[in-house]
Amino acid sequence: MAALLDVRHLTKRFGGLVAVDDVSFAIAEGEVLGLIGPNGAGKTTLVSLVAGAQHPTSGTITFAGESVASAPVFRRARLGIARTFQVMKPFRGLSVLDNVAVGALYGRDHVGDLPRARAEAARCLQVVGLAHRSAHRADDLGGPDRKRLELAKALAAKPRLLLLDEVMAGLNHAEIDEVIEVIRGLRQRGITLLVIEHVMKAIQSLSDRVLVLHHGQRIAEGPPAEVLAAPAVVEAYLGRRSA
Repeated sequence: MAALLDVRHLTKRFGGLVAVDDVSFAIAEGEVLGLIGPNGAGKTTLVSLVAGAQHPTSGTITFAGESVASAPVFRRARLGIARTFQVMKPFRGLSVLDNVAVGALYGRDHVGDLPRARAEAARCLQVVGLAHRSAHRADDLGGPDRKRLELAKALAAKPRLLLLDEVMAGLNHAEIDEVIEVIRGLRQRGITLLVIEHVMKAIQSLSDRVLVLHHGQRIAEGPPAEVLAAPAVVEAYLGRRSA
């Protein structure tokens, strides 16, 4: 299958710190790539580079055949790249519905009027199971519902590639199972996914392949069962003695 996203020799330095170090990978259209690694491995920085919130020190990012390494966030959103955020920051004072409508207004379809954007937002809230809270203020939502709101906001942008940054963190077992089903539904809609997650149950059940970062470097890539059993991966998570 042709690569929708192709990343080559991507490096990001912050002064003397190398957060992402010569990382290369590709994601095929319709694929789910799991991205794992210990805290501080460079996972969120890598997502920020792909989404455009940060720009690489060196390397290339090609999306749907177009070079986007220096493109601004709005340009990448119009092409079909959307993301969620590990630290959730809804638009305070706006309703849940209008938070999601913002994604429709400025996403790939660039919906031109608020009524149409709200209609699309309502559809996305239905998909993630948050329609019953649409009239509530976004800042009144609890943690699990804020996770669903993040998903709905990203979905409203009509992404071809959706970057999910720990959308299951802090959820209980039942809530994790619900979010896994939502993500499976997104894949069935034709959305390509890159999933950062520490919940290994989710990584194993959702991912076609897993990419592992450690100290900003790629240390493993391949099928979930094979990668999670690799000594280098066990050592990165649990230490040399456990490996």
